[in-house]
Amino acid sequence: MVAQQIALFHSQINKKRFNDDSLRILESVLASNDVKSLFQLRSTLKEFIRSESLSAIRHIAAKTVDQQLSTLEFFVGAFAIIGDIESCLALRYEALVLREHKSQIHQWLQVSPVEWLNFAEQSLDNCFYAIAAKACDYGLSCFHKNEIVRSKTDESCENLQLIEKITKLKNCALTLAASRSGMFLSTYFNGISCPEK
Repeated sequence: MVAQQIALFHSQINKKRFNDDSLRILESVLASNDVKSLFQLRSTLKEFIRSESLSAIRHIAAKTVDQQLSTLEFFVGAFAIIGDIESCLALRYEALVLREHKSQIHQWLQVSPVEWLNFAEQSLDNCFYAIAAKACDYGLSCFHKNEIVRSKTDESCENLQLIEKITKLKNCALTLAASRSGMFLSTYFNGISCPEK
């Protein structure tokens, strides 16, 4: 039964069916194994999904922004299911950066400072300090683009508090990165980014 489910999942990926049905198949594959076989199965699936995600990223250049983001979100979900936090964060970062770059044309794609902050916090929690600092830079750049009105309005006060929080997080991430010799996220995604940014 498990072998059939694995074959079905492989078939879905090979046919580029990056959808919720494929994720449900992946979940069912991992739901019916003992601890020892589950560890081996996760390792095998991780290598397969990493390989397929790299191939998919290389082939989404001609797709629409929605299709590119949908593909990235599918693999984020797949990596979350198998517990590959590094790859999950790497692709979430790629999706956020893609949105940020495309938002120059499509404003609805713009990443909010809070989204960057949440991603930075998750990266910091998982010891990816350099990428947390980069996410903070993106978060702070949102304010430079939108120019804060330094008045006593509630919105401007909230923005100033958010800037302070992001700045503190960035300083913390940089300090930790220096103490860890500049650890950087994902050797496996090193040098690969989404096309047409």
